[in-house]
Amino acid sequence: MNEIHITPQFPQVLEPLMRPMRYKVLYGGRGGAKSWGVARALLITAFGTPLRVLCAREVQKSMKDSVHRLLRDQIEELGFSEFYEVLDTEIRGKNGSLFLFCGLQSHTVDSIKSYESVDRCWVEEAHGVSKRSWDVLIPTIRKPDSEIWLTLNPDMDTDETYVRFIAAPSPDTWLCEVNWRDNPWFPEVLEQERIKAQARDPESYEHIWEGKPRRVAEGAIYRHEIDAVFKDGRVRLVPYDPMLPVHTVWDLGWNDAMTIIFVQRTPMDVRLIDYIEDNNRTLDWYVAELERRPYRFGTDYIPHDGRTRNFQTGKSTEELLGDLRRKTHVLPQTSVEEGIKAARLLWPRCYFDQGKTARLLECLKRYRRDVNQATNEPGAPRHDEYSHGADAFRYLGQAIDLMSNASNNGIGAFKQRTRNWR
Repeated sequence: MNEIHITPQFPQVLEPLMRPMRYKVLYGGRGGAKSWGVARALLITAFGTPLRVLCAREVQKSMKDSVHRLLRDQIEELGFSEFYEVLDTEIRGKNGSLFLFCGLQSHTVDSIKSYESVDRCWVEEAHGVSKRSWDVLIPTIRKPDSEIWLTLNPDMDTDETYVRFIAAPSPDTWLCEVNWRDNPWFPEVLEQERIKAQARDPESYEHIWEGKPRRVAEGAIYRHEIDAVFKDGRVRLVPYDPMLPVHTVWDLGWNDAMTIIFVQRTPMDVRLIDYIEDNNRTLDWYVAELERRPYRFGTDYIPHDGRTRNFQTGKSTEELLGDLRRKTHVLPQTSVEEGIKAARLLWPRCYFDQGKTARLLECLKRYRRDVNQATNEPGAPRHDEYSHGADAFRYLGQAIDLMSNASNNGIGAFKQRTRNWR
C-alpha cells in the first residue's frame, strides 16, 4: 500500500527508540534533538504499522502548547505529506494511524478512559508532570505492547518524573541521556550560544545545556542558603536530645496546609528534628500527633492570627491550645519581607533531619516569588502548596530568640554533648 521509501536519519544514541520497551525516557539539555527524534520515530513507525498515538503534556491550553507543529514539520521533512492528513486537532494516516493531543492536568480517571486503546503515548516536557497525572495516565495506557515515551529537560532532582523514571527507573525502562554533543546536526548558531552561556553563567549552563537537575527551584528565595546547608553537611540525621525542650512553630491553616516545625535550640545551633503538614484537621488531631512523639515539649509558637476567634467556636487557636494544656506564645505581626530577613539570619545555624524534615526542605527549595509577566520583575512570594512550610520557617526566624535552650546539666555539659553529636 505504502510506496514511499525513506532512509531515516537519527542520532545514533536514539536508535533504540525503534525497539520494544514499556518506558522510553529521553532526558538531557538543550540541543540534543530529543523531541525531533521522537516525532520522527513515531511518524515512521505509524507509517508502517497502524498506531493510535497520544501526544500529552501536563498543561495544554491550546494546540499551540502541543507537539502538533513539530509533527507537522517532520511530516514535510520526511516526505509524508500525501500519507498524513494534518487537521486542527489531530493527525490521520491513510492506514488508520491517528495522533491525538491532550493536557493531563485537565483529566480525571473517568475522562481519560477514552485513551485506553492507545499504542504509544508521548509525554513532552515530562519534567512538569505531577504524581496525580502519572497515577491517572499509566494505568490507562494498558493495551498489549503499548509504550510510554518521555522527553524532558530535567528541572529539579525531587520532581516526581525525575524520581520515578530517572533516579529509580523500573527494569522495563530504556533510559537515555541526550545532550548537544549527541546531535550530529547540532547547528553552529546553537554552538555559539552554548559557548557564550558556558562562559557567562557556568552554574546555569550545567542545567540548561548539560541537563543536570537543579537542587533548588529557579528563582528560589532561599537559593544560596539551601546550597550552603547541603554543602556544609547540615542535612543529616539530627537526633532528638532528651535534655533539651522541643519547641514547635506553626503556620495555621484549614483548607490550606497546617504546618508545624519541631525545633531544639542550643547556643550554637538550631536543630529541626521533625515536621508535620496536613489539612482539614482539627487542633485536637494535631495535638494528638504531637503527643504521640516521645519529645519533652517547650512552647508552641503560633502567628498573630492565632488570637483571631473562630465564629463557630467563639475561641481563638491560642485559647483552644490552652484548653488542650499546651503552652502557647503568639508572635507579633510583621511583614512577610521582615520575616524573610529574620529567616535568612537563622539559616547558618540550622541542621535539618534528612528524613523527618524532607518535606519542609522541599518547601524551602521551591519557595519563590511571583514574576510580573509584563515587566519580568519579581513580586511577592508565591502562595502555593510550598509556601505554608516556608511560612512556618519564617515564623521560626521570629521565634528563635524567645526559645529556651536551658539544659538540666548546665552549659558546659551541653557543649560537650553538642561536640559529640556533630
